[in-house]
Amino acid sequence: MNQTGPAAAILEGVESWIFDLDNTLYPRTCNLFAQIDTLITQYVMNITGLEHTKARKLQKDYYRDHGTTLNGLMDNHGVDPDHYLDIVHDIDYSPVDAHPELVDIISALPGRKFIFTNADVPHAEAVLDKLGGRHLFEGIFDIRAAGYKPKPVRSAYEEFLKTFSISPERAAMFDDLEKNLLVPHAMGMATVHVTAGPGFAHDQVDDWELSRVDDCDHIHHITDDLVQFLKTV
Repeated sequence: MNQTGPAAAILEGVESWIFDLDNTLYPRTCNLFAQIDTLITQYVMNITGLEHTKARKLQKDYYRDHGTTLNGLMDNHGVDPDHYLDIVHDIDYSPVDAHPELVDIISALPGRKFIFTNADVPHAEAVLDKLGGRHLFEGIFDIRAAGYKPKPVRSAYEEFLKTFSISPERAAMFDDLEKNLLVPHAMGMATVHVTAGPGFAHDQVDDWELSRVDDCDHIHHITDDLVQFLKTV
């Protein structure tokens, strides 16, 4: 599903294609992030001494209010980010299937391609290796490169654009979280909200994570099929 007309019209002239990683380049239905989510809950339990239900609520509150649970843990508990990232990304990547059609369609896009993720580079590379698309991207901008300031913090986007000398007016941003597209829109980027699709539900995913805005100025397009969407560009 697309919003506000043909993709080609709004994305005309785009020179830099910026993709979030988790739940954007692979579908939520493979439940890869659910593994990370479980490890984050355990990490919060270990740090705070809270039992599972309370730790999980705190985890999601930090995720919603601080951009990432890590940012909340750093601000409120002095957590070492490298230790955290190593622990929560110790997962099985086999649920991510190779996706040659996605690789081909991104490869065919005119211009530069980037990953902009709140995860870290090793995790991004592991996912891209499974998809078969690590070679597609000129750069991976991760949470370390952002100085541990995650999307949707504006400084993260500013540092990303500066690092790769990207003009926001000639860029498009794809992300699965609607709130992460507010700043890109304000900066002048085209925005695409990649959703899980109708009927998706998961007991590890809060409603706000799946929110889809049908009439919102900062969302230019909505799609639940990235490949089909990019074919229209």
